[in-house]
Amino acid sequence: MSEEKTPTPHVGDLLISEPFLQDENFSRSVVLLCEHNDDGSFGLVFNKPSILRINEILEDFDFLDLEVYVGGPVEQNTLHYVYWGNKELEGSIQIGENLWWGGDFEELVSRLKTGTFDLENIRFFLGYSGWAPGQLIDELTEDTWIICKEEVDRETFHLTPEELWRNLLKNMGGEFKVIANYPMDPRLN
Repeated sequence: MSEEKTPTPHVGDLLISEPFLQDENFSRSVVLLCEHNDDGSFGLVFNKPSILRINEILEDFDFLDLEVYVGGPVEQNTLHYVYWGNKELEGSIQIGENLWWGGDFEELVSRLKTGTFDLENIRFFLGYSGWAPGQLIDELTEDTWIICKEEVDRETFHLTPEELWRNLLKNMGGEFKVIANYPMDPRLN
């Protein structure tokens, strides 16, 4: 009997939680993998809106009423951002074909104040999702996560949290298309 090989995650991949994951931090989550190396892994939950708005968190953004997402349970006093399109900010790290993580914060504030940064293409996160060395691979082996290689594009930024989880699985086809329709509580089926 051949042993099935655990898929290897790469920066820019989307990690989709399996439908019955009991961890409330990651139930029906889609995590954008921003960093993965021998020191561990770092990602941002792309489909978990917080109850906060950016203008409630930072004085620099008092002019901006924009949703903030929960990036994960780690260090929820930190702010992260991802944007789609061309590289707009010095120091941004490319994590996909047209996907960037972070960058010069002062430049971002200035560009947002002058209206020269497209609000449709940016997402802010409080906290992040982190894995110790080897932990993410262990979770993949245990089938906690499904790796999705679909490129994050502008549409990804506009799907509702429920739509994102379902649509990614449906687009993967096969058994994943079936998983996409699993009810939150199978007893109610």
